[in-house]
Amino acid sequence: MGFAAVAQGDEVPAQSRVMFVTVFLSGAEVTRTARLKLDKGEHTLVFSDLPAEAVASSIRVDGKATARLDIQSVDTRRRYVPRADQAQVQAERRRIEDEIERLRDERGLVQGQQDAAETQKLLLTNLAHLPGHAEGRADGPVPTTDWTQILSLIGSGVPDAQRSALEAEGKKRELDRRIQELEKQLAALAPARTEQTEVKVYVLAEAPLDADLTVRYQVRSASWQPRYDARLSTGSKTVPPRLALTRRAEIRQHTGESWDNVGLELSTTRPTANAAAPDLNTVTVDFEPELKSVAAPMPMDDAVGAGARLEKQRMRSTGIMAAEPAAAPPPAEFDIGQQIAGVQTAPFQAVFTIPGRVSIPATGEPKRLLLQEDDIEPTLTVRTVPKRDEKAYLYAKLVLPKGSPLLPGTASLFRDGTYVGVGHLPVLSPGEEHELGFGADDQVRVRHAILNEKRGETGLISSAKTDSRKFRITVKNLHERAVDVVVLDQIPVSQDQDIKVETLGPAAPTRSDIDDKRGVMSFEGKVDPEEERVIEFGYRVTWPGAKAIIYR
Repeated sequence: MGFAAVAQGDEVPAQSRVMFVTVFLSGAEVTRTARLKLDKGEHTLVFSDLPAEAVASSIRVDGKATARLDIQSVDTRRRYVPRADQAQVQAERRRIEDEIERLRDERGLVQGQQDAAETQKLLLTNLAHLPGHAEGRADGPVPTTDWTQILSLIGSGVPDAQRSALEAEGKKRELDRRIQELEKQLAALAPARTEQTEVKVYVLAEAPLDADLTVRYQVRSASWQPRYDARLSTGSKTVPPRLALTRRAEIRQHTGESWDNVGLELSTTRPTANAAAPDLNTVTVDFEPELKSVAAPMPMDDAVGAGARLEKQRMRSTGIMAAEPAAAPPPAEFDIGQQIAGVQTAPFQAVFTIPGRVSIPATGEPKRLLLQEDDIEPTLTVRTVPKRDEKAYLYAKLVLPKGSPLLPGTASLFRDGTYVGVGHLPVLSPGEEHELGFGADDQVRVRHAILNEKRGETGLISSAKTDSRKFRITVKNLHERAVDVVVLDQIPVSQDQDIKVETLGPAAPTRSDIDDKRGVMSFEGKVDPEEERVIEFGYRVTWPGAKAIIYR
């Protein structure tokens, strides 16, 4: 956007600094402030320190003044600013270019040495293929050849030439590596000019005044994502299990401006996402025309979730509470604590406020902050799929407490202080349940056995074929307390009305079609200490004898 063509008063440079940042899951809103003294009349306030990627349409200017101050217009443009250290950058660039040129010349010499060694090897090898006699002149004697001397020359010369060629090859690789490193340094050197966004604010002051102006704008190269620590204490016979769920934020930004000592808030919204559901066009069906023509592909619009707007909150980085030493008695010791973020929730969003102020560099390096800690009493179960894996796995079912929703993210899992792996948390609202796996439970032994497999035919008039299978699953609890066990297995599902599937055995499944998967079932129950539970079940498949079946 160009500058206004109307005549304006004097230009006043406005030195501003970043005071507050709201980081969204994608993008951020930056707030800059500037304090100015203005005389009566028209002025052009020039903000020249906004980053190049500031979204021009998002720039807003407001503030407060000690007298009436009217903003007439706001214009923006991109501009290139010479670097203050331009001479130093150019000198470094020339130094690197000269070093690259020198190394390339050296590489050329090494290449020549390698070529000479290869030629020497070729000549020595050719000596070994000389004929057993030399062709002399018809009227003269045939010269004699000292083969002992030639073979000695070949034996000593070929290894030397080979060694020289290998040494040259090694020098070439080292020189190539150094040249590549220097080329990376050259590419990483900052340009002699930097691109910035310049904002001109045309104002009219009715009297001399002091003004505090605020400039807000959106940037895209910033984001945050949640990270979780789930620490499970399994407890004992008398102590119930506990689950400590720690929420952290990992923030990155490479907007071109450093956020030094700023107020910070993290929002769970994406202001750049679509704000409304997509439209659907009419789809018709008709007979195919007689002349076969290639129909244009019908567009299939992807459904995009509606975006939402967010309010602002503040956050700050992790703090440390240290103990103050006492002279006598010996100083008391305190656990190191961490300050957590405040959180405000709304029906469609959550905003975390970090206390204090935070610095986040523009290099894209992650900044990790503590958001919240929840202490949850989980329900422990042991789950096993012995058909695939004869191990039992410990699961903790948690119910998200009241407060802010849980965003999807990875969780580092700890069981009784030991790291056991990485899990994933989905989007969870307060009150929702979710299960996290915490690794194999070696105190629960599981065995899976096939009791019998039979195939045969039935019927006198019209024969039918059958396939019967029976299984035995044993679960033994070696814990000192009872455990809830979930055993998962499956039976085939018929895809044709002529194929009949019936279950067999004394054990009936507790639930069927687990997670809407047909044929998947579970056997659930509490197993006491030292108890061994036996589950026997099976299935029979019957189909017409004239046909064959397959299991998929």
